Amino acid sequence: MDYAHGLAGLLVGTLVGMTGVGGGSLMAPILVLLLGVAPTTAVGTDLWFAAITKSVGGAVHQRLGEPDWQVVKRLAMGSIPASILTLLVLSQLDLGQMRQGLVINALGVILVLTAIATLSWRKVHGLALNLTQETAERYRALQPALTVVAGAILGVLVTVTSIGAGALGATMLLALYPLRMSATRLVGTDIVHAVPLTIVAGIGHLWMGNVDFSLLGALLIGSIPGIILGSYLSTRLSDRFVRPALAIVLLASGVKMLS
Repeated sequence: MDYAHGLAGLLVGTLVGMTGVGGGSLMAPILVLLLGVAPTTAVGTDLWFAAITKSVGGAVHQRLGEPDWQVVKRLAMGSIPASILTLLVLSQLDLGQMRQGLVINALGVILVLTAIATLSWRKVHGLALNLTQETAERYRALQPALTVVAGAILGVLVTVTSIGAGALGATMLLALYPLRMSATRLVGTDIVHAVPLTIVAGIGHLWMGNVDFSLLGALLIGSIPGIILGSYLSTRLSDRFVRPALAIVLLASGVKMLS
């Protein structure tokens, strides 16, 4: 079983490094649907998996000069406070009820939304690029505030489900910064922002007892080399074929969660 965990970590880590997508979106349903891990434990363990894995990927992208640190700071201004508030709410909920209802349903909904975002991000980018000059100028003035709001939304989603920082975050960034973000810069910014968010959310879930460290260690054995490989591949390979396949898997997992 540890061997399977390592392979899962390798696959997910490589996809995260290449596209910024696939961490929680793939790992959470793998843990719940295939390995039978309790949803709350899956979320808590997956958050630490994402925090450690994306820290390595973020370091690689920083070396390549890709993250937009101003955008990262704006996102964090919304996501970190939102994550802390969400953790306070979750800590007051009955874990049995949460395990059977809230987390499973939330996972299903966010997986479906992530699949849609994975497929539609180029269309979103195109729509943003076609704004009139007057509208674009007003839009640029609102970018800082809208980025903080986007961060807050991600903070809630990631804290509850461990999903959202990848595809949803990337789609939001494409819509907010259609001219500023190249593909590789978008991936780097998305990954770097996810690091402090998943650490904060992971600390909260650790405090609530939702982290399986033996499972986490097995996943990391594969994910660390995977995200290093994927981060370098992101500058050399097109993800035109990777994203549709990933979206199909996410959609199927989301539907299964909701059924």
